[in-house]
Amino acid sequence: MSDRFILACIVCSALILGALGATVHAQTPSSCKEPRTGTSRVPMLSPPLANVVTGKGRLQFYSAPNLHCPISGVFVIPNDALVAYAQTNDGWSSVMYLNPGTSNDVSGWVRSARLKVTGTIGPKEHVTGIAAGATFRATPA
Repeated sequence: MSDRFILACIVCSALILGALGATVHAQTPSSCKEPRTGTSRVPMLSPPLANVVTGKGRLQFYSAPNLHCPISGVFVIPNDALVAYAQTNDGWSSVMYLNPGTSNDVSGWVRSARLKVTGTIGPKEHVTGIAAGATFRATPA
């Protein structure tokens, strides 16, 4: 074998490994930064939408709209109610879940395909500005 052939093999191998390394790096938790909502890529829902979880099994929560960013041990199950505040164009919803038993809440990202809109979230009566102690309810869509 010639030195040129061996050098060409080394260069090609380095390029392939570099490309694979870049792909792995792009999918590591460092890319789990939550995107800014209210942008053209992640528009805010106004008013927020009331949703119920559909399908079978657990619906995993993620720290960002990326399958490589699950929040360990955080999920909801079918028929759980969520409030969606924003959605991406590629099938993710920014949501909040309030546990009815403990009153603990969690926010994160879930796959939108498992959500069914049941209404909107809004004030009971028209309020100008933000009123302290305002009560909110879900209204049918």
